[in-house]
Amino acid sequence: MAGQVIVTKNRNVPLDKIRNIGIIAHIDAGKTTTTERILYYTGKSYKIGDIDEGTTQMDWMPQEKERGITITAAATTTFWKGLRINIIDTPGHVDFTAEVERSLRVLDGGVTVLDAEEGVQSQSETVWHQADKYNVPRICFINKMDKLGADFHRTVGMIKSRLGANPAIMTLPIGKEHSFTGVIDLLTQKSLIWGSDELGAEYDIKDEIPDDMKQDVTEYRHKLIEQICEQDDSLLEKYLEGKEPTLAELKKVLRKATIAYKLVPIYCGTSLRNKGVQPLLDAIVDYLPSPLDVPSIRGVNPKTKAGEIRKNNADDPFSGLAFKVQLDPHVGKLTYIRVYSGKLSSGSYTYNPAHGNQERIGRILLMHANQREDVNEAYAGEIVAIVGFKDTGTGDTVCDQAHPILLEQISFPEPVISLAIEPKTKIDQEKMGMALQRLTEEDPTFKVKSNPETGQTIIWGMGELHLDVLVDRMKREFKVAANVGAPQVAYKETIKAKAQGEGKYIRQTGGRGQYGHCLLRVEPKNRGEGFEFEDAIKGAAIPNEFIPSVEKGVKEALDKGVLAGYILTDIKVTLYDGSYHDVDSSDIAFKIAGSMALQSAVKQAGLILLEPIMKVEVTTPDEFMGTIIGDLSSKRAQILGTEKRGTVTIIIAMVPLSELSGYATTIRSLSQGRSSYYMEPSHYEEVPKNITEKIVAAKV
Repeated sequence: MAGQVIVTKNRNVPLDKIRNIGIIAHIDAGKTTTTERILYYTGKSYKIGDIDEGTTQMDWMPQEKERGITITAAATTTFWKGLRINIIDTPGHVDFTAEVERSLRVLDGGVTVLDAEEGVQSQSETVWHQADKYNVPRICFINKMDKLGADFHRTVGMIKSRLGANPAIMTLPIGKEHSFTGVIDLLTQKSLIWGSDELGAEYDIKDEIPDDMKQDVTEYRHKLIEQICEQDDSLLEKYLEGKEPTLAELKKVLRKATIAYKLVPIYCGTSLRNKGVQPLLDAIVDYLPSPLDVPSIRGVNPKTKAGEIRKNNADDPFSGLAFKVQLDPHVGKLTYIRVYSGKLSSGSYTYNPAHGNQERIGRILLMHANQREDVNEAYAGEIVAIVGFKDTGTGDTVCDQAHPILLEQISFPEPVISLAIEPKTKIDQEKMGMALQRLTEEDPTFKVKSNPETGQTIIWGMGELHLDVLVDRMKREFKVAANVGAPQVAYKETIKAKAQGEGKYIRQTGGRGQYGHCLLRVEPKNRGEGFEFEDAIKGAAIPNEFIPSVEKGVKEALDKGVLAGYILTDIKVTLYDGSYHDVDSSDIAFKIAGSMALQSAVKQAGLILLEPIMKVEVTTPDEFMGTIIGDLSSKRAQILGTEKRGTVTIIIAMVPLSELSGYATTIRSLSQGRSSYYMEPSHYEEVPKNITEKIVAAKV
């Protein structure tokens, strides 16, 4: 299947007939199921994929099929009512947050899928705010209306209160839970009923509205029209005069308001039961932006540093952003590109301003999950995969060399957990290096470091599941057999006060000696601000050519840590004085002096350990609430509050990651398997003194 070639319909459609959208949501809200229905109803696939049976097209990796989760963002292209829709189905699990981050960076619109019973969950909030960061217009699909406890109006209330959005209810559900049969389109006042066709491709459109819903329909329709008219002065004037705007006028203004993120259209249905997906498709076409509706991309000229703009058309010079690297067993390295302006041709060259080199475009592929179609050209507004790029990585700009531009990079969160990995045999050792290099190219939140003292290789990631999947991929894709240690928490070191330190490195060995001498000042920075180096040398106390060597020595010392061997962070280092020798001074001497000075300074600056704190949400029946809160309190948790949701209670807490090892098993045994939890990284906080002493003692 992986090698299968596909053919799409005419892809040379005008830009206003293209939609680049992402399906985003909390884990288990039904993103992949919704995407599978979209592919079936648009004629892209001839049968509906099922997650439980492992037959989905978008979840194509063996690990995805086995675990029933999305791990990698899959791209596909389909057509609806003459429009071309490029869809990216993103993961819901927080461990794969990089996939969501990079997808949102290149998308024009998003569909947020929510669970009608659970409402707005934690990860829904996280991805919503990620979309806010990139100003992505959204529509909401309240899924699982057939689920026990489904509550459409409560979920809409949560969209308002938790996400701060302005929801515009477009459809009302007919029935709920097992009696959910369809929706009422408020603009046309028609009932859409599913049931005659089991697969949901056919549905009945009726003019009559159920008697028990007539009052609700009148009330909500009146409110919707009011919301739309408020977005346009001429429409509001007409409405206040008692004239109802036409359907075309209402749709036009609603489209404008959705793109400006002033309104968020709300739809409902049940993807698994094949109801309500077609109105969502119509909404994607009617209200989400085309590449022409989003502002032209801005960047800077790498040579002049002046701001530049590229218009979304094929006539402007080529510019694009590489947002994902994927290893394909059949064609090698694939680099996914969002083309913002101009066009690309296979066989031509493109320029990477970050590395200052040219890259040859071997092939251009249109992707459908892990199937592909060769095309000769890619145009502005398209998302394609390139074969042939060697050095271009995630977040790199590619452009026309004659008209260089550097687009804003994609920022990714820091990894919070690590584990030691070692190859089982000498053959595995050679293969492991290559496998790790390939995987770090693919995943910006996966880091690899080797410990020269122990000879161990340490891999870092966003969570236990993340590292588990990567080790599994090494075994399957690269045939590397490895022994894996227990997951370790990614502690960090920092300082609490200002201090100064001196580093003097003098060696006489008969011939030419070594001489390096510097004085540094260290001061703490705010949490999360990282490292800053300032050169404050006056009067050439240290020649300019040796200053980068001091900085290099400082960085190496920061990486090794001073207190317990963890990375030193959130620190400003100022080089303010020193001395040199005309003959004996060298780069290596100043590098060692820089490292010595930093260690001397931080030892006097109140060294402390920082640990990652996780935001944890436990969903539990009321009878286990006291037990679970008691257990969390024993784990140094700070309980932020509880929230009632139907028959269950949500406990929200901040808990140190080091206390959460094996928590999935703990929570099952505390609640007879009836509670579940979700966690995501929140921030770093100081480790209590008694625990710091234990960690330091264990490291010595």
